[in-house]
Amino acid sequence: MLDILKNEYVPEHPVMDLGEIIQLMKEQVMLGEEPSQIDFLFDNTAMALAELYFQWKDFGRLDCNSGENVWEKVTGFTASKEALAFLLRQLTDIKNQVPDGDGIRESVELWKNEDSGEIDPGWLEHLDWLIERLALEQA
Repeated sequence: MLDILKNEYVPEHPVMDLGEIIQLMKEQVMLGEEPSQIDFLFDNTAMALAELYFQWKDFGRLDCNSGENVWEKVTGFTASKEALAFLLRQLTDIKNQVPDGDGIRESVELWKNEDSGEIDPGWLEHLDWLIERLALEQA
């Protein structure tokens, strides 16, 4: 996802738009909308987009640890209510473990302790934080 943004989006868009990025990620098959399209990669993309957006909101810059100067070209990051609602729905579905076509939510399964079956509390706390922030932003 970061490579797509770095190479295809940011050079032409110093002000990033979450709705445009979501559309680009759908075109690149990095996001989907239907339960049959749920994929581990899509969950990671949705979480990463929320993280990038809040990194911008909190610090006014993007630090993607890539050593690339392209991120310094970003001068803004906008988000419509619809784009925020899309990400909120995606992350809420992850938290609620809405199953994919295979009947599981792979991203959640990977964060479960093999012995207890409990989700890693740190990961769940981070997911909850993203969901709360998206809900507040959308309000």
